[in-house]
Amino acid sequence: MKIAVIGLGYVGLSLAVLLAQNNEVKAVDIVKEKVDLVNKRQSPIVDKYISEYLLKPNLQIKATTNINGLFGWADFVIIATPTNYNPETNHFDTSSIEGVLNNFSKAKSKATIVIKSTIPIGYTLKMKKKFGLSSILFSPEFLREGKALEDNLFPSRIIVGLTDSTKELEEKALAFGNLLNNASIKKTTVIVMKSTEAEAVKLFANTYLATRVAFFNELDTYAEINGLDSSKIIHGVCSDPRIGDFYNNPSFGYGGYCLPKDTKQLKAEFKNVPNCIIDATVDANLVRCKHIANSVLDLAHHLSSTPIIGIYRLIMKADSDNFRSSSIQNVISVLEESNVRLIVYEPSLNSLCFNGLEVVNDFKKFSSMSDLIIANRKDDLLSTLPREKIYTRDIYGKN
Repeated sequence: MKIAVIGLGYVGLSLAVLLAQNNEVKAVDIVKEKVDLVNKRQSPIVDKYISEYLLKPNLQIKATTNINGLFGWADFVIIATPTNYNPETNHFDTSSIEGVLNNFSKAKSKATIVIKSTIPIGYTLKMKKKFGLSSILFSPEFLREGKALEDNLFPSRIIVGLTDSTKELEEKALAFGNLLNNASIKKTTVIVMKSTEAEAVKLFANTYLATRVAFFNELDTYAEINGLDSSKIIHGVCSDPRIGDFYNNPSFGYGGYCLPKDTKQLKAEFKNVPNCIIDATVDANLVRCKHIANSVLDLAHHLSSTPIIGIYRLIMKADSDNFRSSSIQNVISVLEESNVRLIVYEPSLNSLCFNGLEVVNDFKKFSSMSDLIIANRKDDLLSTLPREKIYTRDIYGKN
């Protein structure tokens, strides 16, 4: 098969590498630096599996900034462009997808379009009608930052959504699902459903995970205020096999690229639908961040009348170079409203400044300057410091 992948972020790059094992793949991105790195067989993002697989000599992948001619060449065109949440419209910004679909419709291509970007419910059907597309599918991704290719190689499920229940489109949906399945190490079930249902699966799955994170964060808030041991309560609760021992490590809030924007989009979808849980999941994250910030301020002012608070790492989780919508940035926003000085330790930054805050990437200097260091997640470097100098709610030392 000939496959074009539009967008070289976590989703697009991992899919391009996955499918290039057995197919000819051409990947497109507007960022030349990303394209050049892929053509040099170097990963532009932090992902162990992607870095390893790009070095495989039989991988059939080429990257380009030029989209011209690709639609006529490809059997499948995968759209994996970003859809950031726009707080003004209360919806995802899908303009990048529509730009691709507009060009595709003009090319009169016979390829099958597969949207992999996260989108509002009903969007695929709307685009089919808007651009007069006969072969368009939606296939949600279920990937973790830093482990995108690993999650494609070991998928929990593969879902493909149809805009029409025709035999031809069903065959194309199964063909695409099997392309992913055949390239994986762990084989799984290919589930075919309506595109609107597949869109809903993505948003509800991520909102459920966010709700679970929010639940254990509120458990931790209760324990902290009442002088209880969160770890013992969590262990007791999660020993029930119906609940399970996962997604239960307290944090400063859920964050990253997917959960914040997907929960907000689902909340918008519920505008005219009775609910309590969906709205509360979004609101709970802000409440948690404010509680963390207030706890930090109380501790810091006990240490100094003019405290310096060190922010240890901006990234959301280990094995990631991404700090978009990381929970610690929400805490920073609340702290900035108070009369404290904030400094940042983030080795992935080359700048001496981040959003107006001083960046100090000499760890010894950073730790000596800070009266109190806050960390969403612990690591070995922090273990060299006195425990009373560090504020974290991380119990298990894992993402």
